[in-house]
Amino acid sequence: MFDDASFRDFATRYTAAWCSQNAASVASFFAANGSLKINDGPPSVGRAAITEAAQSFMTAFPDLRVTMDQLLVQDPHHAIYHWTLTGKSTGPGETGNFVQVSGFEEWEIGDDTLIMTSLGHFDANEYTRQLQGI
Repeated sequence: MFDDASFRDFATRYTAAWCSQNAASVASFFAANGSLKINDGPPSVGRAAITEAAQSFMTAFPDLRVTMDQLLVQDPHHAIYHWTLTGKSTGPGETGNFVQVSGFEEWEIGDDTLIMTSLGHFDANEYTRQLQGI
């Protein structure tokens, strides 16, 4: 179970994992059968699938930076993690355009203090507009 300070420490380490270019380190914050859902996409369930989802962003943005904008703790098992992603899309087949998009994840934390479910949200239209340089 998390208190506010534990949640903040967890979120700070999670942010660093996203900036590490090590997708497995992002997945390590999730329970073995945890899930990450991004917008209306299908959920990535399990650490291997979460690693793959994180790697897709890290490959597209080799200079990926995620900053924690705000953390709203709702109770010992739920928090909302607000973030901003920045990077230049220079990975294989990418556009070379700079992207800065903000979003949030709704976390459900299990008794093992790992993420059971994360529902991620960001403006996909704005992301695509920046990616395409429109």
